[in-house]
Amino acid sequence: MTFDAIGIAGSGLTLHRKWLDAVADNIANVNTVTATDGDAFQARYIVAQAGQGTTGAYVAGAALGDAEGILTFDPSNPLADEAGYVRRPDIDLAEQMSALIMAQRGYQANAAVVDRAKTSYEAALQIGRS
Repeated sequence: MTFDAIGIAGSGLTLHRKWLDAVADNIANVNTVTATDGDAFQARYIVAQAGQGTTGAYVAGAALGDAEGILTFDPSNPLADEAGYVRRPDIDLAEQMSALIMAQRGYQANAAVVDRAKTSYEAALQIGRS
């Protein structure tokens, strides 16, 4: 049972780490500007999948945001087209910050489960030695 808990929480740690990586990448590129003839930065969203039985949760893949982005009037930008527009990613910073907090708390919760399961396993070994 203890090994199951460590394995399940370990899969949760991996899932939440990948989620944190994706959110950090999205936040880092929230102000990335491209020319209007190119695609905007596409936000990455992690798709989670439940494992079989009691094997935890896994990354099933990643979904990408809209490549159209948002056209913004910025004639002073060197990437602006003849009409003065540039393409920005369609990323909501508040949504990304909320996702960051959820992913961080999920990671912390899974780390606590691993720590407690490890402590229980060590206690069981001490009982066996007595």
